[in-house]
Amino acid sequence: MKVFTAYIEYDPDTRLYVGIVPGIPGAHTQGATLDELQRNLKEVLELCLEEQEDILEIMPQFVGIQQIEVAG
Repeated sequence: MKVFTAYIEYDPDTRLYVGIVPGIPGAHTQGATLDELQRNLKEVLELCLEEQEDILEIMPQFVGIQQIEVAG
């Protein structure tokens, strides 16, 4: 079993959670709840891995997220 890291945001305009798995083209989806988003991300990841069997060999390694402060 492979574990992936997803980047998740909440869109107040649509009231949906939006998730993306960096490094895997097409691995993005949305859901009304975090549970729904997790199920949708799992499904889309399985589909992406079926279509792109070699993706794990070329996928970048997740390092982390940083917050950058700018004036404004």
